[in-house]
Amino acid sequence: MKRVRIASGAGFAGDRIEPALEIIRQNAADYIIFECLAERTIALAQKCRMKNSELGYNALLDYRMEKVIPLLKEHPVRIITNMGAANPKNAAKHIYEIAVRNGLEKLKIAVVEGDDVLNILEQFSKAEIMETGKPLDSLKGRIVSANAYIGGQGISKALEAGADIVVTGRVADPSLTTGALMYAFGKSYDDFDFIGKTVVAGHLLECGAQVTGGYYADPGKKDVPDLWRVGFPIINFDETGDFVISKLPESGGCVTEATVKEQLLYEIQDPSQYITPDVVADFSEIRVQEIGKDTVSVTGAAGRSETQTYKVSVGYEDGYIGTGEISYGGINCVARAELTAEILEKRFEEISNRILEKRIDIIGINSLYKDALKQSLSEPVEVRVRLAVRTETESDAKEAGREVEALYTNGPAGGGGARSSVTHIISIASILIDKRYVHTEVFLEGEKYEVI
Repeated sequence: MKRVRIASGAGFAGDRIEPALEIIRQNAADYIIFECLAERTIALAQKCRMKNSELGYNALLDYRMEKVIPLLKEHPVRIITNMGAANPKNAAKHIYEIAVRNGLEKLKIAVVEGDDVLNILEQFSKAEIMETGKPLDSLKGRIVSANAYIGGQGISKALEAGADIVVTGRVADPSLTTGALMYAFGKSYDDFDFIGKTVVAGHLLECGAQVTGGYYADPGKKDVPDLWRVGFPIINFDETGDFVISKLPESGGCVTEATVKEQLLYEIQDPSQYITPDVVADFSEIRVQEIGKDTVSVTGAAGRSETQTYKVSVGYEDGYIGTGEISYGGINCVARAELTAEILEKRFEEISNRILEKRIDIIGINSLYKDALKQSLSEPVEVRVRLAVRTETESDAKEAGREVEALYTNGPAGGGGARSSVTHIISIASILIDKRYVHTEVFLEGEKYEVI
């Protein structure tokens, strides 16, 4: 029976590189995916590209590829990544330059494009924003990016054309895996049941160490061994669509029925209808079973026809957030922190008309749960007051830092470690657009392939 091994090399933009390198060194995968995009990540990448047309790809692309590519001489593995973000062509150019420096000038690098729909967004000005119910044109003048979550077909086409490395923009997270597996098994994108199975595999791989114990760990309740050297997941996928998930035996972390089930439920609203660009996957009949140490089988996934729309993440400018923080320690520190909060509330009454939102937290007391747990906690020995304001202008946002710093001499006693920052906010709005308006293209060595 044919089997294909596919592994995770990154679960988010700033993930570690060492687990991926070890998987490659041990020839433990045929394909490895680097999933490095989130909703805001690509909007911020678009802003970088607006300032410098050479940029817009993942900031750690060079760092990762400088370490990965030299290994490909002796340990060939096909790489699929969305590190291209807002500029996949330039990302591919940089990867090729690294390959040439390492004597791998014959390495074939493909680019998948089509997710950037900013230039056609005006056609959808009346589209409803999923988060607010307002029309898209309510954001007029503030939009900086618009990227559709495209599927795996472009990746499959790139691999079919001979790509060793596939670089994409905003491809849906599980579609990185779907694209590889659909190609590897020679499957048609009309085989929705098989696609559904690949989506489940991709969903388990997409967050890296979350499924090998990383986000599962809770000392004394859910203990995970050697988390400091946690390994990344590897899936052994067979031609029936069933698969086994594991990790390198000597790596830290664990793969258990519980870690797999937790990741299966991650970001899932209706398990019977997990909507992706490629298919509506059905998780409801999945069976998870431990079959050995750090080895879990997953069966029973299914899928049915995809929807006729793509989800589009629209990045827009949403003002500024100004923060100020200061610490209090020792006897009576909570009372002093509470007095600080009262002072800051009064100080901001004078400029409340210029503040869109304001929040004051006492970290260690109420920053996560407000006052819900306050009575059950003993007096801490140190706390930190955090003031955050959201404003339309940068100058108003700076008021937060100035007011907190003024507490040094204006009381209460014993404040220290004051710190402030101002952040330009890019928020995300989601809409749906008809798939007919989105055209996926693959570029490889001067050749252009139309996918849809």
